[in-house]
Amino acid sequence: MSPERVHARGRAGARLGFIGSAALLLIVISSAQAEDLDAGKSGARLFADSCATCHRSARGLAKGRFRLTLYLFLQKHYTSSDDSASALSTYLQSVDAPAAAPARRSPSRRPAYRGETRPPRPPLPVRGR
Repeated sequence: MSPERVHARGRAGARLGFIGSAALLLIVISSAQAEDLDAGKSGARLFADSCATCHRSARGLAKGRFRLTLYLFLQKHYTSSDDSASALSTYLQSVDAPAAAPARRSPSRRPAYRGETRPPRPPLPVRGR
């Protein structure tokens, strides 16, 4: 074989090796990007892994919003997939405490002077003197 043919085969082999390694690199990168690390996690686990560093508690984060509103917000800004946004929004809704109604007093705890006039109060101090 002539030295020119050996050199041509070497260049062809180098090209083929380069193309093969580039294709292998693309396959590895695309498979790494397709992996969802949050798949199968519960809403509580997602909160603990992602949100607890900034938010101490999940209670009150939903702020009375609809689940769909939370889902769309989380999907756009904070989660990696639709499933994780759904799980996290459902969890936040479940721990969102509704506003507590003021406690009513039982009839037995009412003042004894209910039907009577109330006892007189002392007058307020006069300001400015």
